[in-house]
Order: sequence, then C-alpha cells, then structure tokens
Amino acid sequence: NEFIDAGADCLNIHLEARHQSARTLESIRQRGCRSGLAINPATLLKHAIPLLPLCDQLLCMTVNPGFGGQPFLAEVLPKIREAREVIVRQNYQVDITVDGGINNETAARCVGSGGNILVSGSFLFAQTDLTQAVSAMRSAATAANVSG
Repeated sequence: NEFIDAGADCLNIHLEARHQSARTLESIRQRGCRSGLAINPATLLKHAIPLLPLCDQLLCMTVNPGFGGQPFLAEVLPKIREAREVIVRQNYQVDITVDGGINNETAARCVGSGGNILVSGSFLFAQTDLTQAVSAMRSAATAANVSG
C-alpha cells in the first residue's frame, strides 16, 4: 500500500517469495495499480501460468536477482517464448518484461522470443552517450520484432 500511496503505477511481486501471490496480485489491482509477477531463471513457467489472469505483466529474470552486471542467461529465452504462446492462446493482456544482462544483442533475442518490455541497467549506464545507446538498443529490438 505504501508504494501505491507514493504514486507507483505498477508493482511486481516475486513468485518465489512464497506469499499468497493470487491475493497480493488482486489487492494490487483493486488499488488501481498494474500488477506484475516476477519469476527467477530457474522457476518453471508452469508455476506462473495460473496467476497470469491476475497480472498485467510477467517479469522474466534473465539473471539471478541480487546485483547488476551479471551475464545474460540465454536458457530463459524458451521460457519467454512459451509465456508469449500461452498469453496469445489464452488472449491475456499481459506484457512480458525481461530484466537482466540486457544489451543490444540480448535485447533483440528477448524481443524475438516474445518480450515486449526490456529493463537494462548496467549496460546502458556504462555507455558514454546514453541517448545514442538507448536509440541503438531500440533499433535492435525493433528489428527483431519486425523480423520475429
């Protein structure tokens, strides 16, 4: 509630936190906020699927949470692809956000697999020209979306 009161418009909870995920996601939405479910690289998608109707976004972690600068875990790409297939098949209105190890190359791979929101921290902030870096990443992601 504090985050929503402070102006947050989307809150993500981690499935692995072992709380009452369905009730928490419903509560977030009842407060007029977008709800999201984050899953770690090792978490099987089947555990998140029953909660997708309560979500506005599925956050697929492509690094293990904890600190920035970790290498991208490509083994998560099939999970992103499967999540997109489920979302389309069930006609859910759920964004797929991908966070962890995102650079121009991995951005394109994530979008090509079905992700539509990317979170990039360490890579972008290490660039000299942030505007140019964001533009290049957008171009790579757009090209993957058109061709994928």
